[in-house]
Amino acid sequence: MKNILNLLFAVFINGHVYAQLQIAAGTSWRSNSSTFVVLDNTAFQYDAATASLGNTFKFTGNADVTIAGAGLPILTNIILAKTGSAKLILQRDINLTQSLDFQGGLCDLNGFDIFMGTNALLNNESESSRIMGTDGFVRIINTLNAPNAANPGNLGAVISSSQNLGSTSIYRGVKSQTNGSNAGNSILRYYDIVPAGNTGLNATLRFHYFDAELNGLAESTLDMYKSTNGTNWVNVGFSSRDVVLNYVEKTGIDAFSRWTLSTAGNALPLRFLLFNVRCNANIVTVNWKTAQEFNTGHFEIQRATNGVNWITIGNLQAAGSSASEQNYSFTDNNPLPNGAMYRVSEVDKDGKTYYTSIIRNECGRPDLWKVWPNPVQEQLYVNIRTTDGSAAVIKIYDSKGTLVKKQLNQLLPGSNQINIDMSRLPAGVYNVEAEWGNGQSGKTAMIIKQ
Repeated sequence: MKNILNLLFAVFINGHVYAQLQIAAGTSWRSNSSTFVVLDNTAFQYDAATASLGNTFKFTGNADVTIAGAGLPILTNIILAKTGSAKLILQRDINLTQSLDFQGGLCDLNGFDIFMGTNALLNNESESSRIMGTDGFVRIINTLNAPNAANPGNLGAVISSSQNLGSTSIYRGVKSQTNGSNAGNSILRYYDIVPAGNTGLNATLRFHYFDAELNGLAESTLDMYKSTNGTNWVNVGFSSRDVVLNYVEKTGIDAFSRWTLSTAGNALPLRFLLFNVRCNANIVTVNWKTAQEFNTGHFEIQRATNGVNWITIGNLQAAGSSASEQNYSFTDNNPLPNGAMYRVSEVDKDGKTYYTSIIRNECGRPDLWKVWPNPVQEQLYVNIRTTDGSAAVIKIYDSKGTLVKKQLNQLLPGSNQINIDMSRLPAGVYNVEAEWGNGQSGKTAMIIKQ
């Protein structure tokens, strides 16, 4: 037998009437699992201590409403049954232990996140009733050992592999992806797939989407793109796609990272995978690598003493269009005696320009270590200058000493800049450790994530 409680609370603010159910600080909410709390055009404000709410909350009506509050609600079941395009808008993160059932209306993440329990599900998502928003993600953690068409949480990332991925975190985000030059775009969906075991997977990923998420891109030409840092993108193509069932599939995946869908004519792939400046006797060598190129015209190598007044000291012809990595090198035979800043600009055939980061050469100086910005919000940059090429291992630990991120990068002699995506880590204090030179060199830094 279901117990149904219809709640309507009138709150008067500045002459307007708002309906709100508030669980205030210092109070507790008790209801059994068969109770339905129907919030008809009624917002939910949770200010009490974190606790599990065992009943089902059903949001109905034709007006936008919110979930807000100072406390973290652990919701068991949500039914979204709004009419038309009315929204349930998050104004804080929530935990969900069992299900979010879509019967009508939209769930707007609004930059906040839904953390799903291991067995939780998104049920009956459709074009007219689904997850959306300008930013935010839905996350679930499942153990995937030799998965066969596993779709954890019904998030739409269907994974198959003969290997054991172990504990796997899957984030489904709603933000269009861009490159490091803030150019290009993707559909309004991406997945961060983070397995404990992430090598030699030979996996298959079927990436589902809605037409409403296409973001102006041609559905029939969608390719999969992958990135290890959220800014450098590689077009990995597709193995199959279906514009009726709305998916793109890729087989033979060795390792997972961030994945999205875009088109080959889009500017999403960042031109620059690597940028390095190296001193050699009385000359300076500038090296860079592109992941792939589309409509590229030429590169300009630029130098400045103050980071403002740049002069072009050389030009190199670009590959034009290439689906494979390309390596480039330029030698400055007349470097400035007190060092200088270098960057490379890539000029498209249509006149658009994209820049690398800026690196200062300081020949004759010992190894340099720099981490910035601090505090950081999304992208953390690590600069390592070394006299020898080697692998660098970057490890990030939270305030409890738990390893939360590990990244491997190849260093070239000279100054190297490494990008680290911090956007998925919660706010707090972290320790960054870097080791290179076959373990002979190492540095640490404390940073604050906002």
